[in-house]
Amino acid sequence: MGRHEFDLGSAELDVLRVLWDIGSATVREVMTELHARGRRVAYTTVQTLLGRLEHKDYVTSDKSEFAFVFRAKLTRDRVRRSRLKSLVGQLYDGAAGSLVLHLVKTERLSHGEIAELQALIESLDSGDADGDR
Repeated sequence: MGRHEFDLGSAELDVLRVLWDIGSATVREVMTELHARGRRVAYTTVQTLLGRLEHKDYVTSDKSEFAFVFRAKLTRDRVRRSRLKSLVGQLYDGAAGSLVLHLVKTERLSHGEIAELQALIESLDSGDADGDR
């Protein structure tokens, strides 16, 4: 899985979100959760999407029971990091700060998000930021 950006369509990403949120699930459980989230898909469509994701090595399945049980092999954070890195490269010429400034200027942030951003800036200024980059 050494790809720079994960090749995921929106329907595949919706299926992965379900697996990230509920953990392991059968095709029917994924379909039921997608329906609860407003995405009407047929059982066979979910089965096909999970098959594609397994073929791409993004999910794994336990075939020891009557119904296959699927779980994500990729973490939500890994996909976010990869796709953000690609977005920064494509739209901001690799300048992550430009993306952050654009988001702060154009999107509404909650009080909690503003406080978290301020705390992060203060820790960066003082050199106490952890090495998560």
